[in-house]
Formats: sequence, structure tokens, C-alpha cells
Amino acid sequence: MTKPPLTLYLAAPRGFCAGVDRAIKIVEMALAKWGAPVYVRHEIVHNKYVVDDLRAKGAVFVEELDECPTDRPVIFSAHGVPKSVPSEAAARQMLYVDATCPLVSKVHIEAERHHENGLQIVMIGHAGHPETVGTMGQLPTGEVLLVETPADVATLAVRDAARLAFVTQTTLSVDDTAEVVAALQARFPAIVGPHKEDICYATTNRQEAVKAMAERAEAMLVVGAPNSSNSKRLVEVGARAGCTYSQLVQRATDIDWRALDGIASIGITAGASAPEVLVNEVIDAFHARYDVTVEQVETAQETVEFKVPRVLREKV
Repeated sequence: MTKPPLTLYLAAPRGFCAGVDRAIKIVEMALAKWGAPVYVRHEIVHNKYVVDDLRAKGAVFVEELDECPTDRPVIFSAHGVPKSVPSEAAARQMLYVDATCPLVSKVHIEAERHHENGLQIVMIGHAGHPETVGTMGQLPTGEVLLVETPADVATLAVRDAARLAFVTQTTLSVDDTAEVVAALQARFPAIVGPHKEDICYATTNRQEAVKAMAERAEAMLVVGAPNSSNSKRLVEVGARAGCTYSQLVQRATDIDWRALDGIASIGITAGASAPEVLVNEVIDAFHARYDVTVEQVETAQETVEFKVPRVLREKV
């Protein structure tokens, strides 16, 4: 039987960012240095495939430090943690390695600097997301106020409208965040913003690639996990840019083939915590059903690399 023709537009950049790559490497190097088990507080990155692979190598994933023995190393996830977490680890004399993405750490430092200057902080982020919890946890309760939408800005109760600064989660929608920032600046003209945008380069680049693909593709598939903020934002960006069928899939087995029936072009990308092996799995699934032509849509090139902590580079 002749396969129907299909053009796959493949986003570039896509998949792992430098922070995710570094975090995974930290777990692997810790296992190589200290042997299994190595404990990891929270999923190191939001991807089941990655977590399962590291678990098979000897990583044990927990939600809180009290689940960890004191005689084994513990790693803090790429999303960052409140200050209380390393303080507790130090009090228990635990060996810990912080895998917080350096771009998240930059936001932590910004928030602390504003606090030292007497400013109250407004954080644009998603309630309950580990990165938001970690950033808000850098300062005393009440010093960081959370908003998600322009509507939240309208009801925000601040200590002093003339003494405010804002920071953002690094994995937000660029366009949605711009709307919230505009609402903050309209209501609080004196509010201080970051010197350089908090939304990270990888999030921005992946969203721009999706916008470029959406001009050509009839549908969009984003490879990523349902608890991955940056992956979910890619789905939203695709839909807003014109792909009315824009869906998140964890694996090729999640593809809804009936929904794609009759479609001649599909854009494929991957969230910053999704490995390339899963993208290839999806492409192979399309090859099995269609006569596929693959075209890459490149909007940026990424050369960013982050060093792992010194403790992992030192010999035992």
C-alpha cells in the first residue's frame, strides 16, 4: 500500500538545554564518584524517561530531605530549592550537590539583591511549580508576592508601590509574560525589572522556533512531560501561532493518529527536558505510516555550556 505523503518540520533548537544537560550529568557523575545509591530531591528534570533511566543507574528520587539517609549524597534538582533545604542538609551534616540551573540561580541572586535594597519582590510564575517555590523561598515569607496573570496584578496588595521589583520564572511563555509585565508597569510605574530578561535563552529560542514552524505546519506535536512548564508553554505558543491542533506527547505511543488523519504537514519540537531519543522515536513512528519528508526549521544556534560543581570534578 502506498503511504500518504507527509512533511515533518523539525524545530531547531529543540530538546535539552544547557541547564538540563548539566543537571543530568551531575547525577551521573555523582553515581560514578560515590556509587549507588545517590538521592535526588525532586525529579532532577521534568521528564519520565530521563528519571527512569537515572533510577535504573542507582538514583533514588524523593520529595523531601527527611526521606534521605545522612550517609549518602543528595542532589537538588535543576529547578532550584528554597534556602531552608541546603540549611537543613548542612544541619544534618549531609553531603549535597546543588544542580540548580545557573540561570535560575541568577534569578535567586536578583531577588536577594532587590531585597537587600529594601524592595518587595513580585514574582511572575506558576503557583506550586518547584522553580517558583525555590525562588520565593530565597527570602522571608511575604517578601515575594506571586502573580500569574494580568488579573492577579489588579488585585495585588503591596507594602509600598514605590518600592517594588519583579522577577520571573525562567520557563514562561514570552508573550504571556510580556502582558503581565505591562500590567505591573501600568499599575506600579516605579517597579524595577531585571537587567536581563529572566526567561531563559532556551525557553525563548524554542518558542521562536515553534512560531516559525506554525506558519507552515497544519499541526504541532511537542515532545515533553505533562509536568514540564516549558513543554506546556510550547503547546500554547503553537496553538496561538495558528496550529489549532497543538498537542503534548511523552512518547510516540501517545500520538493520536485519528486526529492527524488527512494532515499533510506537522511541526515537531521538544521541551528543554526531553531527550532527542524521544524525538527520533516520534519521527520513526511517522516514517512507519507516511512517506515522510523532513525539513529543519532553524531559528537560532545554541552553544551555551555550564560547568558541573567542583566537588564532582575533584578526585576522591
